[in-house]
Amino acid sequence: MKIEALNCPNCGAGALSDYARCNFCETRLKTVACPSCFGLMFIGSQHCSHCGEKVVQAETAKAERSGDCPRCKIALNSLQIQEISLLECLKCGGFWSDSETFENICAERESQANVLGFIGNKHFPKTNIAINYVPCPDCKQLMNRNNFARFSGVILDICKQHGVWFDAEELPKIIEFIRRGGLDHARHKEKIQLQEQRRELADKQRQITLENRRFQQSNLTWSETDSLSIRGFVKLLFD
Repeated sequence: MKIEALNCPNCGAGALSDYARCNFCETRLKTVACPSCFGLMFIGSQHCSHCGEKVVQAETAKAERSGDCPRCKIALNSLQIQEISLLECLKCGGFWSDSETFENICAERESQANVLGFIGNKHFPKTNIAINYVPCPDCKQLMNRNNFARFSGVILDICKQHGVWFDAEELPKIIEFIRRGGLDHARHKEKIQLQEQRRELADKQRQITLENRRFQQSNLTWSETDSLSIRGFVKLLFD
């Protein structure tokens, strides 16, 4: 890892990024990456020394109606990071987000930076999480498990009606995937797959037309053939 010259967040004295303590005030030092420019900075710094970005501070509180952590079965705490509202399990480090909030995180770079700035300061427990289906904190029904964007490699627990559960470190992994252009790549792959499906359906439709002519089945109208094509396309979506 590249060693950089930084300033102690407590006294402002110069210190190298690999220092464990400040030589002047003895403050314990630990580096994280700036969520905006990814340069190194000490935890506790108010601004990034590279790009000047302000470090977002989060507010935590006991949620009035939060539900329980699907892993630990304890009450979740509300977490406010600028405009982003999440629920957090203080034991396992998991997060619960409603669908709209997750969409905002995926779409807004500022929200991504704010969330990364907070989560980068947290220490996630190193535990082996069993791969199983867990209940939604809101409706208590078992959630589906899906690979985000199909190829991100991050398997999320999703309740279609209420939101998304992130085990420890999954939310920052999702944000890093998006920032690397993962969603754009996923949309491009999806577009190619849809084009291939349309070509396959057009080929099937032409084959049906040829077979109809061969066997002189004149009672199949164009609208019925078009309907068959659409039904085939819908069926492919659910296969």
